[in-house]
Amino acid sequence: MSNAPLFFLIVGEASGDLLGARLMAALKKRTDGNVRFAGIGGPRMQAEGIELFFPQAELAHVGLFEVLRHIPNLLRRINETVAEVERQCPVALITIDSPDFCFRVAKQLKGKGIPLIHYVAPSVWAWRPGRAKKIARFLDHLLALLPFEPPYFTKENLPCTFVGHSIVESDADKGNAARFRAHYNVPDDAMLLAVLPGSRMSEINRLMPIFRATVKQLHVWHPRLRVVIPTVTGMAESVAEFACDWPVPVTIVQSDEDKYDSFAASTAALACSGTISIELAMARLPAIIAYKVSPLTALLARGLLKIKYATLINIMRDRLIMPEYLQGNCTPDKLAGAVHALLNNPDVREKQIEELAAVAIWLGKGQFAPSDRAAQVVLDVVGKEKCP
Repeated sequence: MSNAPLFFLIVGEASGDLLGARLMAALKKRTDGNVRFAGIGGPRMQAEGIELFFPQAELAHVGLFEVLRHIPNLLRRINETVAEVERQCPVALITIDSPDFCFRVAKQLKGKGIPLIHYVAPSVWAWRPGRAKKIARFLDHLLALLPFEPPYFTKENLPCTFVGHSIVESDADKGNAARFRAHYNVPDDAMLLAVLPGSRMSEINRLMPIFRATVKQLHVWHPRLRVVIPTVTGMAESVAEFACDWPVPVTIVQSDEDKYDSFAASTAALACSGTISIELAMARLPAIIAYKVSPLTALLARGLLKIKYATLINIMRDRLIMPEYLQGNCTPDKLAGAVHALLNNPDVREKQIEELAAVAIWLGKGQFAPSDRAAQVVLDVVGKEKCP
């Protein structure tokens, strides 16, 4: 193993740790284990055998002032990482998301004879399209999660391959409705609504009061309504505080298994705009999307964003599949009416389910594993002479 090809990976956020771990597992499978890994990663990548230069958590600073406070350390870490990559001379450097850190490292390594591969294409289709030309100057290959992304980069002469979204490899479509209802004592005749207020505290603070008022109205029309709120560990306590006085029974879950089981048991979802829309599409759970930010943020966004929709599913298909209620339209009355249409009308529900099933297939569900496709592209870029 000491002579096995070495890949250096860099992950700066917790979400990238899963991508990195799945890619490592796929590379091991495709090389019969004849491969080594070093770099910056999280616990999932550690479990796959990466030799850590330093842990990913050191780079996970959220918020402007937190980042400013850590700039000296981040700059030092960028220079140290560049030096370490040069010292180890891997067959490729694979950076995953976190462009602020990863691109600074990659720029300094341009021309050093190490293939530079980045996983997760920047959202140039949404804002700052000029970034495509800039990164084409130093990257060798880009791995894109969404099918429409490659042309934005190939026109700048940066090779870019669609490999599929990691959520395709989740078990979102394998939820067990019966297990969920039995485990959480949800009666068979109760109508279950999945409520997803986001994973950031700012989203939860803004949306939970609106969602409470929405559910209050829905309860008048659906007396047997119950709510499940899938959330993440760090936000569960805050979500529970917001939901303590809701007019219907509320179940809060944190694990992926419970989340996907709750999707299978639910009739519809009310969700904050975000990646969750892809998970809902995989689960074929029809949803209404809500989002609200401060008026100033909304004004700035209108000047920067180049897209018609806020929800990834709608952006990808360039049409309104999941109805969106944003800013001034994000009101309890409008949300309650839209959710009621899903809960009360099987035809409306089925029409969206058909669209979501098509999205799942379009993203690769049932056709290929994104991590396996990504691993093959990486090996093709590296070449057989370096990684036989």
